[in-house]
Amino acid sequence: MKRVLTVLFATGFIIGLIAAVVAASYALGALVEKHGFAGASRLTNILFLMLVFVMIIATLLTLAERKWSALMQDRIGPNRARFGLPGLKDRPLAGLPFVIADSVKMLTKEAFHPENANRFLFNLGPMLAFAPVFALFAIVPAGPSVRLWDAEVDMVVGTPDFGLLFLFGIASLAVYGTALAGWASNNKFALLGGVRASSQMISYEVALGLSLVGIMLAFSSVQLPAIVGQLAAETGGEASGQARYLWQLTGGAAGQGFDFGLPAWGIILQPVGFIGFFAAAFAETKRAPFDVPEGESEIIGYFVEYSGMQFGLFMISEFVEVVVLSGVTAALFFGGYHLPFGGEWVASHLKDYPLLYATLLGTFFWIKVLVLCFIQLLIRWTFPRFRYDQIQTLGWKMLLPVGLINVFVSGALVLWDPTLRSLALFGILEIGVLIALTLSSKTSGEESHGHGDGHGALGHGHDAHGAAHGHALPHGHAAAHAGGHAPAHAGAHTGSTH
Repeated sequence: MKRVLTVLFATGFIIGLIAAVVAASYALGALVEKHGFAGASRLTNILFLMLVFVMIIATLLTLAERKWSALMQDRIGPNRARFGLPGLKDRPLAGLPFVIADSVKMLTKEAFHPENANRFLFNLGPMLAFAPVFALFAIVPAGPSVRLWDAEVDMVVGTPDFGLLFLFGIASLAVYGTALAGWASNNKFALLGGVRASSQMISYEVALGLSLVGIMLAFSSVQLPAIVGQLAAETGGEASGQARYLWQLTGGAAGQGFDFGLPAWGIILQPVGFIGFFAAAFAETKRAPFDVPEGESEIIGYFVEYSGMQFGLFMISEFVEVVVLSGVTAALFFGGYHLPFGGEWVASHLKDYPLLYATLLGTFFWIKVLVLCFIQLLIRWTFPRFRYDQIQTLGWKMLLPVGLINVFVSGALVLWDPTLRSLALFGILEIGVLIALTLSSKTSGEESHGHGDGHGALGHGHDAHGAAHGHALPHGHAAAHAGGHAPAHAGAHTGSTH
């Protein structure tokens, strides 16, 4: 009970802290817009969105990954670092001192440069690996545009006309960082890791681009603010983008009554596009199960020669990618900062309190981001590392053909029914098929085959007598072999063969 209360208190504290920072970002943006120049709030957005939210969340994810992985593996996790202050000496503080310890270690550790390495390119590699990833969040809208204190405040750094094309172009620059890091290290293992990383990233960039074409077709735009959309209460007309309902069951267009229905979120319209984008972007981060470029057991990491803060840049760039991927995914497929229902009702009741309204929706956006970050960490600690050929097969032979088919089907359905309802029905059907495939189990024939002849998934080597004879024995023979230990041995055999 105490642990549950601790988790609830920590969750409430984090949400409250996020809300406070969101409110401060809107308030400061309104002040600089009113007393400065038009567009000055975009500069404060760089401070809050990218330096505060993205960097702090990425930094804390270095600790969260170790704590959550320990929780999944029934371990304690990092708890030895302590503050030497009165009253805090014997308190692990959930491992937070490790964040400070890691930062100090990276800042003070000696920077190592290999002999005969290209010094300029060697130093440029970590910068090119970090900067493009960090810049991607500039186009993600993290909150609604509101008029606060006679000033218009947008919670986004930039809104270029080319929108998602900026995402593709800047993301592709990260390939140069990994390639340069591997080549400039003058190390064959690092070079091999750099080549693997480059080929993997280039392979999945094709699938990543195709997976988002369906979203562009559905909303007829490449700009993220247009795809996220606006409510009718905000525009004074009709709702747009993911803010509108495909089917509205209750409530009016202007917020009369509580509105409820099926929103036009990207996950409903493009479930296959979401899976393709999430898998491809996850592979771009080069994190498990796609971490063959830096597989520790093979010693081929492209940054194997880096130390100190240069190594820290490579490491933190991976966690920044986790946050950026979560933000882009939330904006494209989960309605951005919009509520799933009740958005018009909330907007109509809080129209006289713009700061409260903006804080509520901005906080909701960052909650979505944190949930998606948690899902990525779960995937990282659930699946084993893929082989290199499996990674290339997934990218070229699975995601690419599926992405092409999804583009053709989505285009046909959008042309046939511009209201997107037919596309949504097809998307719901796809979700049902994916759930059925996920929950499906082996047929009885496959199970008996794996149990009887020893050629099942774990038939070889997991049973002592099966290993000796080249195949797993049936239950009766296992019990006979075991003698006095028949029950225990039969139980072990059962766990092995199934």
